Amino acid sequence: MCYGSKIERLSRAAGTTAALALGVALALGLGRPASGATAAHAATAATANPALQPGIIPQPNAIVPQPGWFTYDSRTVIRVPADDPDARSAADYLADLLTRCLGHAPAIESGDANAAQSRLARAKPANIPPAHAQSAITFRRRAGLGPEAYRLEITARGIVISATGGAGLFYGAVTLWQMLTPGSGSPAAAAQTFPAQTLHAQTIRDAPAYPWRGLMLDSARHFQSVTFIRSMIDTMAMHKLNVLHWHLTDDQGWRLEIRKYPRLTSVGAWRMPATWPGETAPDATAAYGGFYTQDQVRGIVAYAATRHIDIVPEIEMPGHAQAAVAAYPQLGVTDAQPHRADLAVSAKWGVHTHLFNVEPSTFTFLEDVLAEVMDMFPSAYVHVGGDEAVKDEWNASPSVRARTQALGIQDADALQAYFTQEIGRYLSAHGRRLIGWDEILRPGLAPDAIIMSWRGTAGARAAAKRGNDTLLSPWPPLYFDNRQSALPTEAPGRLNIVSLEDVYRFELHDPTLSKPALRHVLGIQGNLWTEHIQTDDRVQWMAWPRAAAVAELGWSAASRRDWPNFLQRLVPLFARYDALGIPYADSVFAVASQVSHGRDQFTLALSNQASMGEIRYTLDGQDPGPSSMLYAAPLTLPLDTEIRAASFLESARASRVWMQHFDARSLARRDSHDLELCSKGIGLLLEPAAGSASRGAPLALDIMNPCWIDRGVDLDRALTLTAAVVPLPFNYEIGTDAAKLRVGDARSADGELEVHLDGCDTPVVAMLPLAAAARLESVTQLPPATLPRVAGRHDLCFRFARPRLDPLWALDWIEIGE
Repeated sequence: MCYGSKIERLSRAAGTTAALALGVALALGLGRPASGATAAHAATAATANPALQPGIIPQPNAIVPQPGWFTYDSRTVIRVPADDPDARSAADYLADLLTRCLGHAPAIESGDANAAQSRLARAKPANIPPAHAQSAITFRRRAGLGPEAYRLEITARGIVISATGGAGLFYGAVTLWQMLTPGSGSPAAAAQTFPAQTLHAQTIRDAPAYPWRGLMLDSARHFQSVTFIRSMIDTMAMHKLNVLHWHLTDDQGWRLEIRKYPRLTSVGAWRMPATWPGETAPDATAAYGGFYTQDQVRGIVAYAATRHIDIVPEIEMPGHAQAAVAAYPQLGVTDAQPHRADLAVSAKWGVHTHLFNVEPSTFTFLEDVLAEVMDMFPSAYVHVGGDEAVKDEWNASPSVRARTQALGIQDADALQAYFTQEIGRYLSAHGRRLIGWDEILRPGLAPDAIIMSWRGTAGARAAAKRGNDTLLSPWPPLYFDNRQSALPTEAPGRLNIVSLEDVYRFELHDPTLSKPALRHVLGIQGNLWTEHIQTDDRVQWMAWPRAAAVAELGWSAASRRDWPNFLQRLVPLFARYDALGIPYADSVFAVASQVSHGRDQFTLALSNQASMGEIRYTLDGQDPGPSSMLYAAPLTLPLDTEIRAASFLESARASRVWMQHFDARSLARRDSHDLELCSKGIGLLLEPAAGSASRGAPLALDIMNPCWIDRGVDLDRALTLTAAVVPLPFNYEIGTDAAKLRVGDARSADGELEVHLDGCDTPVVAMLPLAAAARLESVTQLPPATLPRVAGRHDLCFRFARPRLDPLWALDWIEIGE
């Protein structure tokens, strides 16, 4: 699915005239001109807009067209120096990607280039010119470039990838792979004959704008396999991302083997699933979790090094420590809560209050842990968290207060600063640099400490002005647990929308900083928090292509970034994802629908988030193609119609196929995505433990106020309401906000779904008892209720009356009919 592209498709998508389209295509390496005049036009077009290089993400920083063309076919070889393992590794990577996308790859030859040329000459058919017989992709060292910079030169006789460092050779290989796989096709079909193509001669000079281009993976909340971690490393490398920040410990799990303290994994790596009152407690065999052995970690680190990715471990302290304290209770604040010996690894999400204590023995424990961490991870950096350290236990503990007074410290915030400084001194003494979330930016912080700014960008600004290096990773634009669109196809997570465009338009450059301060901004990072992302495929869905936008923000100069052009380059990237089996979100191009209906027909409006390209559709049960009917205006269709639609950038399909069958029943049903939430508290997309939600979509709700509104319902005639609901565990740590939740208003032991007219505080007009669903984990259809007959259209508010906080009730769908 990587190979095959049409000049016409890309040129039309770029909106060029016919002449300019041909010039652009030639500059992009997609074809050969008929005359020297056309070649000159191609050079002019590419110089004017080199950002039109097809499918290269992140965007190179300089592309200079040259005269001539290179033909890539079965006679092309890859040449590497015999004594350069970095070059061989880059060549192997290039060959592997080409094989997986095209079905073929050039042979790799090392050592004497003359011998390779002689072999090619002997194999050359008579009609192949000598220059082509010697064609090769050559990896070469070149002095004077930056550690990740490369130069890619394409001439009629061959391609040369040159760099000073091994990372540069690798990134040059990534760029060439993208150039050789510009569109959609079938690797199986391509494998039958080697897919020859021409690349226009050009020189690419490229280097990253920032040294840190990262992605954080949370393995503490949900454990991922070693195989998956390696696959994420592979995909990151394809985008020139170079740091995997690995979140390994938290309240919900400790994922790293520490041999001196085995209970960290025998106890701390496992938790019992969340349950709600009345549900049978699972036995010990139902424990959820896992951990990485030291040998597995070393293997992952070594593998990442071959992809020029640095793995930075995170060991949370002093907060987010419940799993560690559950394993070793003496590490906690034992005199603040006497039941500490019974503390378990948490199955709840949110901000917990359990901290490490500040006794010398606890610092000894943490130093022992960090010693083993540093032995496994050669990175120059160790992340120690430092965020969301609620000080209630410290403030309530006589022993902590006594320790604070003995140290001459004024308050709990200053005590955390002391805690961080002590750990920082230990890391510095062992040649490592401490990284922490922006809460650690306090007086006394060592100048070599690095601030990761997540509460907006203010922390980064303050750190840079202070002289500390900093990284930008702010919520919400770089938090990928937020959904990407309002479509029901999105994976479970937070209900906030952080679209691909939101990520791409995030600006790293802070104009308020001086030039010396700007040098302290090391780069950018996207964060994959996994509280609600349980599977490997969903992690990938939430990451890609938003992490591709992060890659471009961190690599490409600001002047080279262009949102519409990024979207055009995204289409061939999606084809590569498909070829390589990488799950990804097509949300930016996915078809969205709005429906209004009458008795015998319905009106359907289609769109996509990008407002780009064309939407093609069919009504005959076949998937749409580039010649299918073009959507131009809302469609009025009869009931019992199935429609399929997809977005296209000219002939290239940019989205998956959307399909829906419309009949009277489906049009009468509205699920939690169609309804409006009554409030904006803590909005989540959740899924039931068993059964399925409407359309297979997760349930949209506000856990602070599970309440939905259906606008403008025609109540002129007698109607029946049917609803489907599901109980969910209320496994959330929300502190004092729990007192704000409306509970205790139920009329029966299990509660009711209330229906209110034109407001949520008006008298109840209908009520559906929850008893039928109260003992089930699956979505349950409740017995129907009759709605009052009222003239005109009215808003209906649906909310739960419940006797207690647990369970959390969610509405899957409602159906209103005669």
